[in-house]
Amino acid sequence: QVQLVESGGGLVQAGGSLRLSCAASGRPFSNYVVRWFRQAPGKEREFLATISGSGYSTYVEYSVKGRFTISRDNAKNTVYLQMNRLTPEDTAVYYCNTDDGSWGQGTQVTVSS
Repeated sequence: QVQLVESGGGLVQAGGSLRLSCAASGRPFSNYVVRWFRQAPGKEREFLATISGSGYSTYVEYSVKGRFTISRDNAKNTVYLQMNRLTPEDTAVYYCNTDDGSWGQGTQVTVSS
């Protein structure tokens, strides 16, 4: 399995932006479809976005579409989640996942009102 490490989370005011990174190691990264999820306290894990191995195909869930963008740089073995116009409802731990079942440890995003 590929090893994944998320980063880029933190505390931001409502209306602000963050860019999360999912860095991979262990296998050729361009082979993998990558997904972003989040989990807020007391809630189920929520799917956000996915990107193909080449990066040419992306899908963003309707609930965050227009504010979140997924992209990747295979030369850097990294997938990104750009998050704009954040609201307190975006507060959660954000995870990346590959189609071989690998998960990162998550990165905390906290949006203050």
